[in-house]
Amino acid sequence: MQPSDLDTRNTKPSASQANSLRSQVGGHAANSRSTPSTPKYLSSKKQISHNSVAESTNIPEKTYTQEKSEFSMGEADDKLPKIEQLNETVRNGVMTKMPASQDSAIATESSGSNGSSQEYGDEPPSDESQGFLPVLRNRNFLSLWSGQVFSQLADKVYLVMTIAIISSRFQASDQSISGWVSAIMMAFTIPAVLFGSVAGVFVDRWSKKIVLVVTNLLRGVFVLSVPFLLWFTQDWHSIFNLPVGFAILLGLSFAISTLTQFFAPAEQAAIPLVVERRHLLSANSLYTTTMMALVVVGFAVGEPLLAIADTITDRIGIGTGMGKEIVVGGSYAIAGLILFLLKTGESLPDSDREPPHVLQDLRDGLSYLKHNRRVRNALLQLIILFSIFAALTVLAVRLAEVIPGLKSSQFGFLLAAGGVGIASGATLLGQFGQRFSHAQLSLWGSVGVAASLVGLSMFSHQLWFALALIALLGACAALVAIPMQTTIQKETPPDMHGKVFGLQNNAINIALSLPLALAGLAETLIGLQAVFLSLAVIAIAGGLLTWYICRTETQIVS
Repeated sequence: MQPSDLDTRNTKPSASQANSLRSQVGGHAANSRSTPSTPKYLSSKKQISHNSVAESTNIPEKTYTQEKSEFSMGEADDKLPKIEQLNETVRNGVMTKMPASQDSAIATESSGSNGSSQEYGDEPPSDESQGFLPVLRNRNFLSLWSGQVFSQLADKVYLVMTIAIISSRFQASDQSISGWVSAIMMAFTIPAVLFGSVAGVFVDRWSKKIVLVVTNLLRGVFVLSVPFLLWFTQDWHSIFNLPVGFAILLGLSFAISTLTQFFAPAEQAAIPLVVERRHLLSANSLYTTTMMALVVVGFAVGEPLLAIADTITDRIGIGTGMGKEIVVGGSYAIAGLILFLLKTGESLPDSDREPPHVLQDLRDGLSYLKHNRRVRNALLQLIILFSIFAALTVLAVRLAEVIPGLKSSQFGFLLAAGGVGIASGATLLGQFGQRFSHAQLSLWGSVGVAASLVGLSMFSHQLWFALALIALLGACAALVAIPMQTTIQKETPPDMHGKVFGLQNNAINIALSLPLALAGLAETLIGLQAVFLSLAVIAIAGGLLTWYICRTETQIVS
């Protein structure tokens, strides 16, 4: 029989024949990708590699490439019928002749390549993709994460720094500091509402790395300029009955918050650029754990840290009282320098460098949310969750007032319990969450949040029960927030990241603002217990909605 014959069942194949078969398989597989009748899992978004095809038919990859000396007659008799079956199957352009088990294997491999299988609760990823170790081995993620640590720490300590400056320079002895602090908070909030969505449009057109580096360095420069500006304007007259120095603080706070609106969507968009899709849940868990830890640490150690910094700078003669600004501004600067080491691997085509059409791009982002139910629902879940936590921030003051042994000013202990719960839940989720679908995690988390709120309505006068329930609420909230954020990152195409994350940032800022104004009023009108029960109903409704949508889409895909 000639070496060129295709029927090799009864002959010993040569290396060239094996390579020929491999070429045929590769060629027909390439053609099958563009065939209109190709099943969904073989579409352009879910291409199959040679390895996945070999795995689906139980043919080792080595069979395609091994040398003649390694290819024995027994192996030929055993493997080549399967190769011919595969060749015949792919030659027809579709996988209809393949056994169901093999077809399922290809579908699993294909869905695993884009992460959607895990979304619908199919087979979880292998153990090697679970836990924090894979993301901690990623140098680019470590750069992004380290930059987050210094940037988030600076964000939290900045508020402590401004309060210290106000109390030492502007507050009268018989005057409450609340009005001064409220003005600073307004200066932070207004840019979030005005520029949250618009910033995302520009982030899509710009390099994420440049945005991250420049925003941190500029924020550092602004903070480090505070001592000089306060010294330079100390003898100036008031503006609208406000000290010029305080007006400068308001302006700098507004500018820093504006830069933060660009930093936030760029940071979220950079995560899927440097982390594999299968590791996004662990990466987001680590981010959330760090963020909540820094909230507790930043507010807890901010005052003593700044006091120590002032003492050190006074002793070494750098400048009286400049330690606070050096710590905060230096943290921003360090974050910028660390992020300079980041490599996102993104490429911006020339068409993306043209000036953005802001209104049209905003409409594109809203249109994407309108037509993608899963991203829209994940965003809705996050809005509900952040609204509940914003309301809890206000209600914690009243809760501390009614708990024996606590004062209203000690509500921070209750919020700290929630932060510990979120960090604990995020840690467990990053380690074991890949075993479950995002819809399952969100539903369980929503049920847990609702149960915790019901418990708070029943045990609002008992300290240890309240602390335990708030910690449980935080842990369950992590089961909602992290999978939903991961869903948005996975489902949103790269060219829409900035728009979607900008809209998300804007919506969440509004969601944080409204409950702060309404929760106290609602508690006064209907009572603490009724407010907790109302929030529980909202939480469980969001979880059921997510579960229903994912279940419906699973049936459609099936």
